[in-house]
Amino acid sequence: MRAVITGQVGLDKKRFLQRVADIAREQGFDSTICNIGDMMYQEAPDVGKGRILDLPLSRLNGLRRSVFKDVLRLAERRSHLLVNTHATFRWRHGLFYAFDPDQMQQLSADVYICIVDNIDRVHWRLTRDGHVDHSLKDLMVWREEEVLATELLSQIVKGHGCFYIMSPGMHPDFTDTADALFRLLFRPEIRKAYLSFPMTHVMDSPDILSEIEAFRREMKRCFTCFDPGDVEEKYLEPMAIAAAQAGHRTVTVGPPGEETQMETAELLAIIPDIDGQIYVRDFKLIDQSDMIISLIPELPTGKPGLSSGVERELQHAHEAAKDVFVIWRCAAAPSPFITETATRVFRTPAEASQYFHDKGYVPSTPTGGLFSE
Repeated sequence: MRAVITGQVGLDKKRFLQRVADIAREQGFDSTICNIGDMMYQEAPDVGKGRILDLPLSRLNGLRRSVFKDVLRLAERRSHLLVNTHATFRWRHGLFYAFDPDQMQQLSADVYICIVDNIDRVHWRLTRDGHVDHSLKDLMVWREEEVLATELLSQIVKGHGCFYIMSPGMHPDFTDTADALFRLLFRPEIRKAYLSFPMTHVMDSPDILSEIEAFRREMKRCFTCFDPGDVEEKYLEPMAIAAAQAGHRTVTVGPPGEETQMETAELLAIIPDIDGQIYVRDFKLIDQSDMIISLIPELPTGKPGLSSGVERELQHAHEAAKDVFVIWRCAAAPSPFITETATRVFRTPAEASQYFHDKGYVPSTPTGGLFSE
């Protein structure tokens, strides 16, 4: 198995991939990680840390080609290789691809994955590491460029169906997400599921949030799951609006010890980008899945927690000929727009899980990773 893993600057990608490799080793898969940036610095000991993009473009390209020759030689001797790189980079205000097509053709990776993360966490890491010459708009654009370039690379080299978007999630130890990436890479027989559930308008309902969390955990025990909750930026919008109304120049976000300040005006300016990228990204997550599993909780008012986003996700999955499974938790009966497009409707996550096991959706052998049976 050969995988190319990309992502914008400001990710905790090396630590994330090391956790994936640790899980793989525990499950009997010995893998090698090639961190292209580190290898380039080793190849050029005269270049100070963080200064490699100051090199002339010709030397930068030569360094990358030299390092990738080592990767190709290593690929011949390793059963499982993870290549950690970028798809694009910016040099003196210009945008360039960060790979050589001929060498990527020689590598012929089996899968191409672009890692994405919350923009506030990316901003915090870059600021922590002294990289302050960026705007929030820059970070949104860089992420979009990296996703597009990685998908294009995958289609040129391998064709349709080998590109994925993944997130390291919000847990500092990559709980759930490292296991999902392990399964995607090393256990491709495990089915892939997109998890759909209301998010924004249930934030003030702790019982519903608890129910959603239990649903997510049960489904992740069964499948390789793509969870839209792993990248959640919509909460930044009301914070920015409230700060603007109160006349605050900055907004502070993040858990204790990882707080970061963002300019209120900058945050307001990227709200359309956040909304647009959520829309596109969630549909891509559905497209890269075998099925969608949607939890529709009952709101305190007695109405179903069926947001417009969930409705669009269900319709998109149905039109893409995916299996559509709905867990309907409401006393009121679901509408025909649910029942006529769903593969099956369940009353509880436990009922759904039992069905998946009985019908062979879940492998009968242990699945490995954090949620093995």
